[in-house]
Amino acid sequence: MYSEDLLKRLKSELSGKLETAVLLWMLDPAERDATVIKQAFLSGVTNLFAATEVICSRTPSQIQLIKQNYHSKFGVLLEQDIAVLTSGDHKELLLAYLSTHRHEGPEVDREMALKDAKTLFKAGEKKLGTDEKKFIRIFSERSRAQLAAISSAYHDMYGGSLKKAVKSETSGEFEHGLLTILKCSQNPAKYFAKVLHQAMKGLGTNDTTVIRVIVTRTEIDMHYIK
Repeated sequence: MYSEDLLKRLKSELSGKLETAVLLWMLDPAERDATVIKQAFLSGVTNLFAATEVICSRTPSQIQLIKQNYHSKFGVLLEQDIAVLTSGDHKELLLAYLSTHRHEGPEVDREMALKDAKTLFKAGEKKLGTDEKKFIRIFSERSRAQLAAISSAYHDMYGGSLKKAVKSETSGEFEHGLLTILKCSQNPAKYFAKVLHQAMKGLGTNDTTVIRVIVTRTEIDMHYIK
C-alpha cells in the first residue's frame, strides 16, 4: 500500500528499548531466536548467557528451524560460531545439544532412567572431580520427559537433587547450560518466570533479558509463565 519497507520505517520512527523489542517482534519465532543468539555473540563481551539460554531451552524441532534460519540469515553455521566463540565443556555441551536428535514425546524408559541416574552419581558426587563427558552425553541425548524421570530417580536413589549435584560439580556457562536443560525438562514456564523475576528484582532492570524472554516466549507459553 505504501511502497516502503515496514522494518525500515519502524527503525526510523522508534529508538532505544522499544525499537529493540518491536524489531524482534516482527520476525517469526525461529528467526527471532537466531537473531537473539547472533546479537548475544556480537555484543561487546559475548553474552554467552543469552545464547546458552535460548539454545538449551528449545525443543529439538525448534532447534532445527533456528539452525536453518541462522545459516540463511547470517551465512554461517550456528555450530561454526559456537566452535569459535565458546570453549571447553560449555562448547562441547552446546555442540552436542545442537546436533543430537532427541525424542519429543512423553514416553519414559524407567529402567534407563535408573541407569542414567547411577551414571551421573558416579560421574559427579561419588567421584573426586567430575566426569563432564558423561553429563554432556546424558543431558544432550535424553528427551525432556526422560531427563525429568532421571532427575526423579536420582532423588529417590540418593536423597539429593540432580540440580544441586550439577551446581556443586560444575561452574560458569557449562553449569548454566546444564541447569537450563534440566529445569526446562521439568517446567519451562517456571524456569522463565525465575529468569524474568531475577531480571527485575531489586534496583534497576535487565531490559535485554526482559525483552528477550517476553518477545520469544509470548507465542509459546507466556500464560503459564505468568
